[in-house]
Amino acid sequence: MPVQAGHPVDYTLKIGDTRVPLNDLVGYALQLDFEGAIRCVHCDRVTKKSFNQGYCYPCFRKLAACDSCIMSPEKCHYHEGTCREPEWGETHCMTEHVVYLANSSGLKVGITRASQVPTRWIDQGAIAAIPMLRVATRQLSGLVEVACKEFVADRTNWRAMLRGDAPELDLDAEKTALLARIQPRLAELRQAYGDDAIREVDEAGLSLSYPVEVWPEKVRTHNLDKTPSVTGVLQGIKGQYLLLDTGVINIRKYTAYQVRLQVFPSS
Repeated sequence: MPVQAGHPVDYTLKIGDTRVPLNDLVGYALQLDFEGAIRCVHCDRVTKKSFNQGYCYPCFRKLAACDSCIMSPEKCHYHEGTCREPEWGETHCMTEHVVYLANSSGLKVGITRASQVPTRWIDQGAIAAIPMLRVATRQLSGLVEVACKEFVADRTNWRAMLRGDAPELDLDAEKTALLARIQPRLAELRQAYGDDAIREVDEAGLSLSYPVEVWPEKVRTHNLDKTPSVTGVLQGIKGQYLLLDTGVINIRKYTAYQVRLQVFPSS
């Protein structure tokens, strides 16, 4: 779902060539019908199963965007000359990244391309986030993140995030404390990669709110593979999830699925 930062975040649902303004549908009954076809988001091949949120198996095996170093950026092997797609790597990995702190279900550290701020924060359902460091490459951001993970989680408890359970946090104070803890490792990385490769930044954080009328007390999930027709009143949107009164559905998981959307006034 394309997003735009605001109070609340503005969501759009892409179905084929149609863009549906989702915020306007909160309070309406929706029906999503999976029509049985999955088409690879890269080559448009019909596939029985979606890999890595939208790819067929051959593309999953050959594309750099699906390589294991995307999930573990510290394992980037571009410098070894073994990147699956060197031009893609130059655009997406050999470019400035941001190491940040966010509050989605509690304090977490994360990384993203500088161009993906604040989209990445919204996709994770963060209610607040703050840049901490700007680094020269994706691999280096991953190495910094590994150092941070000794003190701060790098995962979101998605169920707590969808219940709106995130505690209040002072991200400025958390940032100062974490930077102090990782200074020895930052010094090592600067010695190896250059002083300019890692820069501490004094950039303002961002607070985010979401179009949610009712938070689920118990998070139940819909699965289009098991139940191809999903209905429910849309009570909110957060991260990449639709919050229906019948359960939640992770829209990103079904990126390559051909679906039909129907909207009805709620009773």
